Amino acid sequence: MIDFDTLKYENGLIISIVQDQTSKEVLMCAYMNREALEKTVETGIAHFWSRSRQKLWKKGETSGHLQKVKEIRIDCDMDSVLLLVEQVGGACHMGYRSCFYRNLEGEVVGEKVFEPEDVY
Repeated sequence: MIDFDTLKYENGLIISIVQDQTSKEVLMCAYMNREALEKTVETGIAHFWSRSRQKLWKKGETSGHLQKVKEIRIDCDMDSVLLLVEQVGGACHMGYRSCFYRNLEGEVVGEKVFEPEDVY
């Protein structure tokens, strides 16, 4: 197992990319601190560090749209992690399966799977 102390955190955070384990669709990008990474490994559910709230949060704690972590990979520079997950519901707080639901022109190209006002 990779020692978490050898990862390259910036200001205590490491970028984490979340990808559907089956479809390989990129679902979201967030930050983890060491505690979030440890909690994710311990529980099998994705945890992140909320920069806006300045606190640890379990993905889906409000919506119920959990990310069940199947595998964690570390990139070659050891400065980012990839979570391969089973996504329950949508990953995006705007109601889409993926946070990457718009193209550069602003056109919605992703699948909306829930209405945010029904969940939050």
